[in-house]
Formats: sequence, C-alpha cells, structure tokens
Amino acid sequence: MSRAWNAWSWDTDPDALRRDVAVAHERFTDSGRLSARVRSVVGESWRRSALHGVDPDRTLPRLELTGPDLDTQRSVHPLAVAMPLLRRLLLDSAPGPQIMAVGDVSGRLLWVEGDHKLLSNAESMHFVEGANWHERSAGTNAPGVALAVDHAVQVFASEHFSRGVQRWSCSAVPLHDPDTGALIGVLDLTGEDLLASPQALALVRAAATAAEMEIRAQRISGLLPAPRTGTGLADPGGAADPATLADFAESVPGPACLRVLGRDQGLLEADGRSVELSGRHSEILLLLARHPRGLTGEALGALLHEYDASPVTIRAEMSRLRRLVGSGLLASRPYRLCCPLVTDIDEVRRHLAEGSYRQAVNVYEGPVLPRSEAPGVIEARDELQAEVCEVLAAKADPRVLLAWSEHPEWREDPRVLTAALRALDPSSPQHAALRGRLRWLGG
Repeated sequence: MSRAWNAWSWDTDPDALRRDVAVAHERFTDSGRLSARVRSVVGESWRRSALHGVDPDRTLPRLELTGPDLDTQRSVHPLAVAMPLLRRLLLDSAPGPQIMAVGDVSGRLLWVEGDHKLLSNAESMHFVEGANWHERSAGTNAPGVALAVDHAVQVFASEHFSRGVQRWSCSAVPLHDPDTGALIGVLDLTGEDLLASPQALALVRAAATAAEMEIRAQRISGLLPAPRTGTGLADPGGAADPATLADFAESVPGPACLRVLGRDQGLLEADGRSVELSGRHSEILLLLARHPRGLTGEALGALLHEYDASPVTIRAEMSRLRRLVGSGLLASRPYRLCCPLVTDIDEVRRHLAEGSYRQAVNVYEGPVLPRSEAPGVIEARDELQAEVCEVLAAKADPRVLLAWSEHPEWREDPRVLTAALRALDPSSPQHAALRGRLRWLGG
C-alpha cells in the first residue's frame, strides 16, 4: 500500500509521529504553512477544511438525521443488505475495541456500531448516527477524506483537522455500486492507534469488496432491485449511452471476470467465453475495473505510462481494445466499463474478508500482471501484496502461511517470508529454515 494512503508502517514509532504532526498542525493553523512531515493527502485536506471554514477548536459535525428520517435513509440505502455481513467481518471477531461506521455519499453516518465504551466516548465529538462527517462538516477525517478523494485512506491522531478528534485514528474505504460504479457511501473503522495500522486498512478494504459483492449477489437473486440508473455504468456527467448498454446486454448477459494474478497477459471471461488479452489491454481493463466511475484520457495515460501520456496514444489503444472485446464493454468520455467486471483480485479480498485464508492463498497464484511497469498496475500489485501479507500474518493459521511461502511464485518474496516468520513459533525448524532463506535473499 502506498505511503500516501497509509498513516504509518510497522517500523514507525506512533508516538513520535503523533508529536511531529501535532507540531505541523499548530504551524498550519497559525500560519497556513505546511510541513514536509505531513502526508500530501492530509495537507491537501487541511487546506480544504480551512477553505470550508472548519474551526479546528470549535467545529463539531452537524447532526442531520434523527428518528424516522434516519430510519428511512437506512431502509432505502443499498448498503442495508450488506450490514449483517459487515458486522460479522469487522465486529463479531474484532481483535480489540473498535467502532464500525457506514455512511452515505454525502458523509452522513447511517450506522455506527461497536465497542460500547468507545461509542460512549465518541458521542462527545458527535461521531454518532445521523452526523455528517464529510470534510465540509468535520474537517480532515478518514470517512470525509475517503469520500472527497474516492480512495481508501487512513487518518492518524493529530492528522485530524479538529483538535477534539485527535485522540482517535481511523481507516476508511469508499463504497461503490457494483453495477453502476457510482459512489454510494463509505466504510470506516475508528478507535485507537492500531486502527491506523497497515493491517487495519487491509481489513477494511477486504470488507468493502465483500459488501459490494453482497449487493450484487442480492440483486442477482432478486432480493434487491436493480439500481435506478440502469444496468450500465453511469457517466458522472450524464447518463450512459443506451445503444451501448443495449449492445452489451445482448452480447454479455452476466458479469465478466478478468484474471490477472500470476499472468503476464490477462484472461477475460464472459458468458462461457474467454479471450486472452495483450499486456497493454490487460492493464487498461484492470485500471478501468479499479476506477468504475471512469478515467479521462489524461488520467488513464498517467496510470499506463510513466512518461508518455499522449491522448492520441490512449485513443489508439482503446480503439484496438474495443475491436477485440466488442463495443458493448467500453464507453468513452470518460473511458469506462459498461458492465460489472470482477477480477481475481476481488476474489482474494473476498476470501480474506470471510476468513477463508487458504482459499485466498489458492486464488492468489502470483503477483498482479508481474511484468507490467505501468504505474497504476504497480500500485495495484503492491497494494494487494501488502493487504494479503498483513491479514494472513495477523489472522491465518501458520500452516497456511507456511504453504504460501513454499509456493513457487512466492518462495523468494521477502514480504511473504516475513509474514510467515511473524506467525510461526520462533523455536520451530520451519522458522529457522525461513530465516535462512530470507538471509540468503538479502545477500
């Protein structure tokens, strides 16, 4: 996971980081100047918070929903069907005290559940059901930032803009409609320092994927109606092209799947058919699956090419891909998918969220498009590896980690060996063998 989105790594001293950022926060609120010690995503949020008029000493989130109004919003929200699953994944077996919050697209918290003592303490800062925790209302905080930038993010202690929130830490992930790609809400874990650890964000990301897949499953079974925007991906600037959607509905009636793990060339499967893609086409479909609301040509180019992001090059590549997979899968302005496209990355995350760790390892056959040097693919590759290592090291049976470390694709990956070492008994022969292999890899 990129350091831009993670609050800290395992070799970070949280107390020292808290003090450094607290000094930077004082400097910013006094002079408006940002320190290099502050992550860019946090500094940019501080600036937005100040522009919104958030007072770091006095502002409390607005309470916008109560009583029947809150009940109504919960009943009509698509995430209501995923709440039993989220409770089971994040609360029933929680390793320590934490709060789970689920909010809508405007930042209003619809469900706030978890440890009773923490819930009572959180009331003083209005972290309660019905309160609006968007940046505009509450300043820098993980749910607010996740909605503002549409990305998983952590906010640790003194990174919060409002001083009354700085004893807390949180990890949040935006939630999207699995059929339209529209932003529909946010999932958050809030509590003490460990809720800003790499493991915490990995767990929330996995749970978010499971929630989105639960919505899709409920729709397929007929228990949840189709989204009001139709079956295709809505353009953020307008409705999806009806002709494109009709074409797709006739050609591929079910969700498509893209397999990119351990493969240099992705495999696209749909309606009982499969197509092996070129490396570049594999990268494009993976990136569009990761950005369901779509990407401009410039944004897609930046994720594909470290240096050359020419719109002409991107148009040519998209044209070739459209001829290969059919016009019903892709749309333009912005470039986006017109159908649900799941990936084997999603499968790994679903198994992690459900606690099916051996199945997660079985599906995780290798790195994401291992030969790709596209910046957006490298981020996806490193992100997934960090999540799997953190979750398995913390939760999985040591035998699962040992089997993973012996897989041909992972035998020489220091991150896998380190995760296995953390789970094994230090006095065991297997631990000694892995230590020796890790030393050999380090030269």
